[in-house]
Amino acid sequence: MPKLPVPQEYVRIAPYTSMRVGGTVRYLYRPESEEDFAALVRELSDASMPFLVIGGASNLLFPDEDYPGAVILTTAIRSLRMESGRIVVSCGVSLSALATFAQEQGKSGLAFAYGIPGTVGGGVYMNAGAYGGEISDCFEEALCMDRSGRQVTLKKEDLRFAYRHSALQENGLLLLHAVFSCPDGDSAAIRGEMERNMASRREKQPLEFPSCGSAFKRPVGHYAGALIEQAGLKGFSIGGAQVSEKHAGFVINRGGATSADVRALLEAVRETVLETFGVELEPEIRILSF
Repeated sequence: MPKLPVPQEYVRIAPYTSMRVGGTVRYLYRPESEEDFAALVRELSDASMPFLVIGGASNLLFPDEDYPGAVILTTAIRSLRMESGRIVVSCGVSLSALATFAQEQGKSGLAFAYGIPGTVGGGVYMNAGAYGGEISDCFEEALCMDRSGRQVTLKKEDLRFAYRHSALQENGLLLLHAVFSCPDGDSAAIRGEMERNMASRREKQPLEFPSCGSAFKRPVGHYAGALIEQAGLKGFSIGGAQVSEKHAGFVINRGGATSADVRALLEAVRETVLETFGVELEPEIRILSF
């Protein structure tokens, strides 16, 4: 039988986000299984309680204002198994853990996900990708639910994957678990690829500071980081938020940044690049407002 988790009340959300900004939420729930998650969603919907679902919150910018509803944190939902040669993985499993499990099983195609700071739920939602790979490459299907708890299985074609996009961004469905069908590969070779990717991340990305990863989507025919650097914005800051001096495609929290600082910096960068190059940058970070 599913059990409803007991919430924490009046919780600062900043420590649960990768940018380390955001106000207080009224309730914070941490379900530990897909069944508990589904039951909780039904309960909150029946009570007409507004709620948000987050995983690693590695691509979310919470506002400084308080949220009067509930936040459901999925990171304790961590089922990961092989089933008929396919990988079945719950929404709260980290993308690094998924990549490692696939490597241990001798399954290729997910090495790119090693080091992406997010969960499977968020990874499918935004079709996360790096180093030439995307979640959609090996994705087969997902068990999802609507906000009343009704469950539905979606096939790959139902998700309408594109660059940093899936149909979950429009249909409002919540992912319970995903199924990946990966080709066989050499475990040692896959581990080598993962380690090379991670070494590249450490060398090129400002991992020592809180951030939401790439701040802007890649514009057609350009690279966002290169445009930002060429516009002279490397190191530019507003409050505690700064365009990384290591990689101009990242906006970091140098310490004490507010959500307003980050949003103002993103807008200043967008305006400057547009004026300088005529290229409109679109945030890759999901900016929440209450």
